[in-house]
Amino acid sequence: MVANIPGHRHPTTVAKWLPGVAVDHPGGHSEVRGPADGVAAGEEQTVASSVADAMVALLKSSGVRRVYGVPGDSLNGFTDALRRNGGITWEHVRHEEAAGFAAGAEAALSGELAVCAGSCGPGNLHLINGLYDANRSRVPVLAVAAHIPRVEIGLQYFQETHPQELFRECSVYCELASIPEQIPHVMESTMRAALERGGVAVVVIPGEVFFADVPSGATWTPVRKAASVIRPAEAPLAAAAEVLNGASRVTILAGAGCAGAHDQLMEFAGALQAPVVHAMRGKEWVEYDNRFDVGMTGLIGFGSGYRAMEHCDALVMLGTDFPYRQFLPGGAPSSRSTYGGRISAAGCRSLSRSWARSRTRSRRCCRCSRPNPTPSTWTG
Repeated sequence: MVANIPGHRHPTTVAKWLPGVAVDHPGGHSEVRGPADGVAAGEEQTVASSVADAMVALLKSSGVRRVYGVPGDSLNGFTDALRRNGGITWEHVRHEEAAGFAAGAEAALSGELAVCAGSCGPGNLHLINGLYDANRSRVPVLAVAAHIPRVEIGLQYFQETHPQELFRECSVYCELASIPEQIPHVMESTMRAALERGGVAVVVIPGEVFFADVPSGATWTPVRKAASVIRPAEAPLAAAAEVLNGASRVTILAGAGCAGAHDQLMEFAGALQAPVVHAMRGKEWVEYDNRFDVGMTGLIGFGSGYRAMEHCDALVMLGTDFPYRQFLPGGAPSSRSTYGGRISAAGCRSLSRSWARSRTRSRRCCRCSRPNPTPSTWTG
């Protein structure tokens, strides 16, 4: 538990009501109120709240239930707000690197926003290994990186770093919010970037800003992931269909981006009678109930997967950013879904239908004279 900060006050301000805000009354008791208590979201109330209190309430109303990290002096305003709120668990770890990995694992398992935090200097710098892993895995993680006092930035202060530069390469969004008025908009942008772009988003906040008054009239909007459907445009679909129509031995390489589109992938493979090779991160989404599966390829893979790609004359890469070029077939044209992104069920179905239309229009299809082998004849 983090001790109360001597001299810290909870100023009374007028702010837009956020569901789940902890209200501290003059008598010393607290209560958590929201729409269920007859207070409509967006209604103005007089509440005792700091910037950190509002941040914690925003995270709670957005579905966050735990924060991983190690306490530190520049992070005290945030961790103490977690204690007062009581709705989010502080998951203490022995080292901030473990906090980054734990947040990435939670995000991978739940598909929801996970949060980790580190104090200034080496505290948040230790998060970097876990954040690199989460960002490359494209899972939504919010990292709260506390910073040195604003007036000391750029003056070679004790343990000074520049987190907004350090984390730029391992994040989809990284910004410094140096005044309280920035926090509501930067927090919303940070959370939305992590969820919608699929990766790590970092908000850098000087330690004293956590204790500041909530800006008057500020609005704090809960952020949830919005469902979206992504599919290629007609022109590239038609071009891919023509490649498939002119090929006699098609192989599909499927990755983690095929999550949620297993049935459509099976329909597509069945239409092409094509073996399906899976990348390592695609194993849990592709391999099960898949009569077309011939195993994995890459640095950790099987001969069957390697041979299926070696002998194809057209390779369809779905939902993968497969990095090992030495395992790709030489000279074979490839059709790749949005680089590293997820292919939706609609996108997979559209590609299958576009190929079917193209094959119907074609006067000659070399697949008729040289069909792909059936599953029973595939060899490793």
